[in-house]
Amino acid sequence: MALADRELIARVLDTPLNDLLAEARARRDGRAGPLTPARMTYSPKVFIPLTRLCTDVCHYCTFATTPSRLHAPYLSPEEVLQIARDGAEAGCKEALFTLGDAPERRYAAAREWLAEHGFERTIDYVRHCAELVLKETGLLPHVNAGVLEEDDYRMLRPVAASCGLMLESTSERLLEKGQSHHGSPDKVPAVRLASLEAAGRARVPMTSGILIGIGETAEERIESLIVLRDLHLAHGHLQEVIVQNFCPKPGTKMAGAPEATEQDFLRVVAAARIILPDEVSVQAPPNLNDERLVELIDAGIDDWGGISPVTADHVNPEAAWPEIERLEAICAKAGLPLVERLTIYPRFVATDDRSWIDAKLHPFVLKLSDAEGLARDSLWSPGLSDHAPASPALPLGKRHSGPTTPALHRILDKAAGGNELSVDEIVALFATRGAQAQAVVEAADDLRKQAKGETVTYVVNRNINYTNICTHTCSFCAFSKTSSKAGFRDKPYDLDLSEIADRAREAVAKGATEVCLQGGIHPRYTGDTYASIVKAVKDACPDLHVHAFSPLEVTQGAQTLGVSVSDYLKRLKDAGLGSLPGTAAEILHDDIRAQICPDKLTTRQWLDVVRDAHLVGLPTTSTIMYGHLERTEHWAAHLLELRRLQVETGGFTEFVPLPLVHMEAPFYRKGQSRKGPTWREALMMHAVARIVLFGQIDSIQCSWVKLGVDGASAVLAAGANDLGGVLMNESISRAAGASHGQELTVDQLFEAASAAGRPLKQRTTLYKDVVKLEDA
Repeated sequence: MALADRELIARVLDTPLNDLLAEARARRDGRAGPLTPARMTYSPKVFIPLTRLCTDVCHYCTFATTPSRLHAPYLSPEEVLQIARDGAEAGCKEALFTLGDAPERRYAAAREWLAEHGFERTIDYVRHCAELVLKETGLLPHVNAGVLEEDDYRMLRPVAASCGLMLESTSERLLEKGQSHHGSPDKVPAVRLASLEAAGRARVPMTSGILIGIGETAEERIESLIVLRDLHLAHGHLQEVIVQNFCPKPGTKMAGAPEATEQDFLRVVAAARIILPDEVSVQAPPNLNDERLVELIDAGIDDWGGISPVTADHVNPEAAWPEIERLEAICAKAGLPLVERLTIYPRFVATDDRSWIDAKLHPFVLKLSDAEGLARDSLWSPGLSDHAPASPALPLGKRHSGPTTPALHRILDKAAGGNELSVDEIVALFATRGAQAQAVVEAADDLRKQAKGETVTYVVNRNINYTNICTHTCSFCAFSKTSSKAGFRDKPYDLDLSEIADRAREAVAKGATEVCLQGGIHPRYTGDTYASIVKAVKDACPDLHVHAFSPLEVTQGAQTLGVSVSDYLKRLKDAGLGSLPGTAAEILHDDIRAQICPDKLTTRQWLDVVRDAHLVGLPTTSTIMYGHLERTEHWAAHLLELRRLQVETGGFTEFVPLPLVHMEAPFYRKGQSRKGPTWREALMMHAVARIVLFGQIDSIQCSWVKLGVDGASAVLAAGANDLGGVLMNESISRAAGASHGQELTVDQLFEAASAAGRPLKQRTTLYKDVVKLEDA
């Protein structure tokens, strides 16, 4: 061992415990960076004890048993699936397969059962069951199958999001007669390390850890942590290291063995946080330490491991899982909000590096994850008819208490002063949970009051989607129809000018002050076509505001006529165009655009068209479409692009977050997208946008079509001030699978505003007062 490591061992063993704990806490709290708040994670799991047979005879274990004590050597596929279904029903997202090491090497009963069912080895049956669970329930398997070879890990990659193998100890002494690992060939440290190395070569995210109190010395405990550190530095595959305390169990050879003292245990926990790289989580099992949960938090842990609402810890059946609400309260008091994660950690999910997740597994991971690579926190998705899990009184779904950080308040104060935030600062706002998120939402609501007062506004408008035929193949779009995409809900159509004019007249007859015109990029449309559409509407309804044509449509029109975008916009304005919808923005980040709409405008092209519109006197809205492949840093970049353009031109009238409605979106149907944002993400998008855009874009609009009326009402308490329009004949969200109605009445909008305790007022497209006939 290197001198530096020997000195490290001496330091963590000699440093006063309170000083070591403080150092570990500081490392834990700063591991995400100086701005991002720390949090505590856990994985809601279901425990599947596939077999309790094992080739080893560890002297502290009550999990392993003999064939005579089991009704069958292995759980049947039906039994496995029933456990998994119960877990999925209870909200679990992980299926933990736990079993002994290769029992077929020791027991004829295991070999015979496997052969009878068509399997040669236990690990082959594990893979079969993991695939069943994945496909039938969507739970992500995590496999603890003991020592495996590299080929075994590669075989598991398409069906298991992660695997686990406890190192336990690097001490060779524990293999000697009378020691805890005597008679256990798979507990040879070199064998276990070779297996962990093999997992790294196979690119499998892994859990490992050490077991404290089974006969190892204090120095050997730290040596084991150093070995795990070096293993991770070589392969980057350790997600977490568990520091587990040995608990003597009746009926074992170590029933009378002493446990490690609490001080020794906490020292090793703290040492783990100090020694391991920041990206590796440090975990301690809460069910084995119910009486010292606070002390473990103070020792630097950041994860509680898997906790099951369905099954016991079959390895430690005497130790019940803690109640999540109690654990949540303990974490909140420590300033560490408790957050669900997947069995595969965020840094392997929310990354451009796809090598850690097999392509066949990736769709299952996407369905369960949010923009940070953490677990989705509710069943809600945009466009579903289910009520949003919140209200204006409790926009986050519950009232959160606990300390907040000075770093958060510095960011909020900076934004409230009208200053531009950095990408890192905005990402930190999106990352807030619990009391920190509560502070962000309240700050956003305060800024809304400053910018727009208490009044909630709306516009009476009608959508006319004049064609759904499109030459583009945006992966998210279920509205456009070509020969390759027809057949979901609607057939291809192309309205003639008289039909467009008739619909405009109908809109005016119903009190509309605006008509919104958008459609697909029809291959036969030219710049003259778009101009003729505006003329048809204005000829029919001279006083109707025409809000029409995304930057993509404008670009097509200009290109077909061979004129500049600026000159073409002037022509449209002269024809009667009043403003442009800031759609087709999706995510203003070219890395994401290359994946979801590669043949659309680039970020710079979109911004240039909008800039030209502002400069010729055509105001625009601004939008974001979120909840698919992008991450929070992309949201931050998008908001900053909008803010900077607004500083330059002042031409944006509002910002409209548009959460993805996933149900019929082509890329979701192919397993290439998330299920839209979670409720928390949708709420925080409105809140953070208010904070980032404060002093520049005053109006934040919510989309009731995508959020539902209850959801729209809730975000009115998180920075939003506008409910948009009544949207007669909204077609795009409906085509994507949204179940919310095509049109709301003013009375329904009034109810939404009233639920938030706010008055409602009609506006024009450009946020002017509506002139009533009696006032004209």
